[in-house]
Amino acid sequence: MDDQTVRRYLERIGAPAPGEPTIDLLRDLHVRHQRTVPFENLSIHLGEPIVLDEATLVGKIVDRRRGGFCYELNGLFAQLLRALGFRVTLLSAKVFTPDGALTHPFDHAVLRVDLDERFLVDVGFGAHASYPLRQDWPEPQADPGGEFLVVDAPNGDVDVLTNGTPQYRVEARARELSDFAPTCWWQQTSPDSHFTRSLTCSRLTDDGRVTISGNRLVTTAAGERTESVLAGDDAVREAYRTHFGFELDRLPTPPEPTVAA
Repeated sequence: MDDQTVRRYLERIGAPAPGEPTIDLLRDLHVRHQRTVPFENLSIHLGEPIVLDEATLVGKIVDRRRGGFCYELNGLFAQLLRALGFRVTLLSAKVFTPDGALTHPFDHAVLRVDLDERFLVDVGFGAHASYPLRQDWPEPQADPGGEFLVVDAPNGDVDVLTNGTPQYRVEARARELSDFAPTCWWQQTSPDSHFTRSLTCSRLTDDGRVTISGNRLVTTAAGERTESVLAGDDAVREAYRTHFGFELDRLPTPPEPTVAA
């Protein structure tokens, strides 16, 4: 990532010119990213192909002020951090399902940043930790997003838990962003993918979250949840503009509701 792109990226997330690669800088970039760049899957429902190369991701996230899902958000954030002098490793993770099973490899992308200690960095999981998590720390870690725990798992992997609930299992092996391309394609095309069956755009706020799902606007502030229905396409477009800062020339097509067998 060249210096001009770094500057534009930092402006996108409202970050000042950085200094040395420290944990304080990492924490600041992590929370700023989540407050400005949404976790969203609109491209899938707009018919926009998701391509995991730097130029495409910069065009979408930095220039068009859009967001994305894990491969896009953590993939590009890794490039920014490396350009700022951080040692970054891209890792694959399996996600825990509600019944405690694990999904397939490459279902999620996570970053490890090595400073004096190792940190798990994740700006692409939706509602998650606001700040990086210490990987080699056996005690619970308090965060605005809840209480997080990172515990050892088989084969050198680690599990990340939120408020006692397992979220995902992170593998130890280093990966390249291109390794995630087949699963990224599956996520945006398969009828079994969570992302083809849902429509969301969500970001962290100073005291909660704001989410648009179809024509529903959901806000959480100080633990209190409010939901409203947006009346008409113009209201939906205005909500994207107001809460996420980007314009849509057309609205994504909501997925067909799932019919129980």
